[in-house]
Amino acid sequence: MADMPLLSGRPTLSDKTLKLSAPLLAFVAGAGAATGFEPLSLWPVTLAALALLMHLLRSAQSGKQAAFLGWLFGVGHFWLGNNWIATAFTYQAEMPAWLGWIAVFLLSLYLAVYPLLAALGAWLIARRTPQGWLMPVAFAGTWIVSEWLRSWVFSGFAWNPLGAVALGGFDRPGLAVILPWIGTYALSGVVVLLAAAWLWAFDAWRSATAKWQPALAALVPVTLLLIPFPTAARGEGTLPFRLVQPDVRQDVLNDPRQYEANFVKTALLSGPPVAADETTLFLWPESGVPDYLRPGYPRRYYLATTYGADPAMARERIAAMVGPGGMLLTGSVDIVLNAEGTRAAAAENVVTAVGPDGEIAGGYAKAHLVPYGEYLPMRSILEPLGLSRLVAGSLDFRPGPGPRTLDLEKWGRAGIQICYEIVFSGQVADRSDRPDYIFNPSNDGWFGAWGPPQHLAQARIRAIEEGLPVLRSTTTGISAVIDAGGVVRQHVPKHQASRLSGFVPPAAMPTLFSRTGNWLPVALGLLLIVVAAVASRRARR
Repeated sequence: MADMPLLSGRPTLSDKTLKLSAPLLAFVAGAGAATGFEPLSLWPVTLAALALLMHLLRSAQSGKQAAFLGWLFGVGHFWLGNNWIATAFTYQAEMPAWLGWIAVFLLSLYLAVYPLLAALGAWLIARRTPQGWLMPVAFAGTWIVSEWLRSWVFSGFAWNPLGAVALGGFDRPGLAVILPWIGTYALSGVVVLLAAAWLWAFDAWRSATAKWQPALAALVPVTLLLIPFPTAARGEGTLPFRLVQPDVRQDVLNDPRQYEANFVKTALLSGPPVAADETTLFLWPESGVPDYLRPGYPRRYYLATTYGADPAMARERIAAMVGPGGMLLTGSVDIVLNAEGTRAAAAENVVTAVGPDGEIAGGYAKAHLVPYGEYLPMRSILEPLGLSRLVAGSLDFRPGPGPRTLDLEKWGRAGIQICYEIVFSGQVADRSDRPDYIFNPSNDGWFGAWGPPQHLAQARIRAIEEGLPVLRSTTTGISAVIDAGGVVRQHVPKHQASRLSGFVPPAAMPTLFSRTGNWLPVALGLLLIVVAAVASRRARR
């Protein structure tokens, strides 16, 4: 095996061939890698695309060329994988819908910087060494670090980590079963190494001395990604819940004329009130209640809600709906007043807990806001150019303080993550005050055909990583109950109005990742980089 091309030298393409075909191949490979995400789940294409990129990188003749190839890969990857963003532009009237595709492309130009950094770093480490295994090892390490950087630089955009392609079907976690020990970004590095096995198989197949080795190398990733890894047996929980998906479409969700009808529809789907000797947790989606639930705002703000109700009236009818034994967790909006208390200075996207007495039992404000969705960056510059937020209204939303656990007494200890916050690995639960479950209300009605299944996949990853059940209530789907092993126990498909009932699945013991956070995957990424760098230096002596 020491005679295989991958181990004995770096195959190169001619300068002419590289200049003509490599950029196009890198872009196509990036787009192909994105087909491994939901809803296509073509993970073999992802592995082949990554193998092709690594082949192109080890053939690159300069760092500039390697960086350009990595960037083109990223442009194709994020352009296709994030196509759902364009759909959001069709639900607002301030900007033309076609601008959505331009927005996706421009976002891809920026996000591609992270694959650029990964490609350049791997090339710099492995460029002068004959050992072909150094490129994949270095690239796995630099990819881990680059994904981690993407999750927080400029507030972060962590959507679709590469490790998501390793997630199995609804009834099994697949290779993602290792998430509790390594975290999401390290799992992305594992996917890179699995792709490297296919690259090695290709090189071995071209070798005159190869016999059974190519088949074995090709079979290893297939086996690891298809094997039905067992999950720990988890019993039923003890906290009853009712989770509602009202199927309120985006074109009526923000229409004031539909507020009352939307509320009534959601309330009727919730079922009958709960008696005092029972306990039930009611879960409604983001934007579930159109009323302002908190007191203290100028009267004119309440007049613009469902039927001009003051917050006490709004909460009283919620209390009547849930009954003496019920507690509602629902998405809503709070207003942040100016210092004088006379007008709104900002808004907060919140989850509010309303108890059976009609009082607010707790609340959480979304911390990871969506740029251009919930606030307009550089408003003084962009607003005069005709750009606006995608979410209705002129007020920018203000971020909350981050993960918090709401102690709802007999209704459990709730961790809250609103909408796309759930995609941020290591940032979804308060480590010092671990919750019993995570509630993830969302409005996925913006996100077309690709966004909701990708969102659900990432919620499943968080459940496995943290060892916590995740309950998703969405306006239009996909709503789901996910246990601590990432298994989807119940779900409501897109565009169906329905209710899920049962018991909140029990939490697992705190995982290694839940204790260490992203220090663990970053350390693994740096370890791979150091191993490759040391081996490269020794090989040059």
